[in-house]
Amino acid sequence: MRILLAEDDPMIGEGVRTFLRQDGHAVDWVRDGAAADAALATEHFDLLLLDLGLPRRDGIEVLRALRGRGAGLLVIVLTARDAVEQRVQGLDAGADDYLVKPFDLEELAARIRSALRRSGGNAAPEIALHGVRIHPATREVSRDGKPVTLSAREYALVEALAQRPGAILSRAQLEERLYGWGEEVESNAVEVHIHGIRRKLGTDFIQNVRGVGWFIPKPGKP
Repeated sequence: MRILLAEDDPMIGEGVRTFLRQDGHAVDWVRDGAAADAALATEHFDLLLLDLGLPRRDGIEVLRALRGRGAGLLVIVLTARDAVEQRVQGLDAGADDYLVKPFDLEELAARIRSALRRSGGNAAPEIALHGVRIHPATREVSRDGKPVTLSAREYALVEALAQRPGAILSRAQLEERLYGWGEEVESNAVEVHIHGIRRKLGTDFIQNVRGVGWFIPKPGKP
């Protein structure tokens, strides 16, 4: 999943980015509201982590502008503004969730997973495809009832494809889910991760359309 982090505190920003990258997400970090606006207008993200007290443009202004453009992007507000009226203001401006600083990074990860499940209309705690069960809440994967250990990036690829069975995702789309700005992407990184996934979950679990991309077949289809 690709996340935009808008946070001006260098310690918090670095901590959140490092943690979420280790958790398998692609995280791009901007440090002011104007940069957040520019990134949101030109690139695709799955979720925005938004500090309200940003320089150059306040987080509430960024959020209102985003919703004013009709963007349905998931937004979790991260802020030290803990008064009830300020939380209400953020939610009324279009935030999907609200986390007051200081917060635990594990709680942030859980709120991200919860928001994603709600946005996809998927309240179920797991995804089941071809004998493979994926638990987004715990990031656990099993095959035929036996637990399977995936790396963070292998899991990110599996989840991205499993959320849309039958849909073909290109190399660029998958790389966006794995790497943020400034991260070096090896030319065969996607193939290497998919090779590892097939070895663990079955050679036919992820299929390829040459020159187009990869997909997980819909249930009931070969």
